[in-house]
Amino acid sequence: MARQKKGNLILTIIFTIISLVYIFPIVEVLLNSFKRKAYIMRDPFALPTDKMYEGLGNYINGIAKTEFFSAFGWSLLVTVLSVLVLLLCTSMCAWYIVRVKNIVTSAIFYAFVFSMIVPFQMVMFTLAKVANMLHLTTPLGLVLVYLGFGAGLCVFMFTGFVQSIPLEIEESAMIDGCNPIQTYFQIVLPIMKPTCITVAILEAMWIWNDFLLPSLVLDSQYQTIPIAIQYLKGGHGSVDMGAMMAMLVLSIIPIIIFYMACQKHIIEGVVAGAVKG
Repeated sequence: MARQKKGNLILTIIFTIISLVYIFPIVEVLLNSFKRKAYIMRDPFALPTDKMYEGLGNYINGIAKTEFFSAFGWSLLVTVLSVLVLLLCTSMCAWYIVRVKNIVTSAIFYAFVFSMIVPFQMVMFTLAKVANMLHLTTPLGLVLVYLGFGAGLCVFMFTGFVQSIPLEIEESAMIDGCNPIQTYFQIVLPIMKPTCITVAILEAMWIWNDFLLPSLVLDSQYQTIPIAIQYLKGGHGSVDMGAMMAMLVLSIIPIIIFYMACQKHIIEGVVAGAVKG
């Protein structure tokens, strides 16, 4: 027992140190967001005191330069719509794959799995060309692009969870007069809630922070937060570091709040998706 307690203490210390290593960059960005930009590169690890302290000036300057609230609106629209479409389409697809077992559904499932291992760099230029040809260069068009790229992981997770749902529950619903659509929305979807929340968190974090896809697909008048922050880079390599740090802080606050509100469901959803009936 004493040896076990000692081992647990050592593991606690190790994981605490690892946690601090991961948290340190975020704290550093927060501290530097209150410094004058001349001191950020000169003394990045110092506390923002005395003549280094800029206050809220970096935030005000950054919001004005990036049109932050407009970018926030586009990011929110794209993220919310993309996550909702992903959850609905991929959960229905996974349910169909599990319940209709034949060569076609097996091929569909392995196609989704294969899409997870294809590097994005292999298709990025073709994607940009096709999106332009199909006029998908708007936020709504970007939602369809995210559906394609995010479907692999979502279908994989939902498929694992649906296999753990007893078929007898759905058969009882059918006997009571439910058609397949009613069975899905009234029986299957509520049961899949833990995995839905897990998938929503993972996909929302990816889409909210994504820079490459919006920069390749969207027209110039639509700027998500990562693109807007990128425009703080000036000519000849000059960067307004103070404003950039401030905007990075503002950009991570919504996704951290969302994650903290839903994080208790992550392990439950991942474990549930790994159980097969």
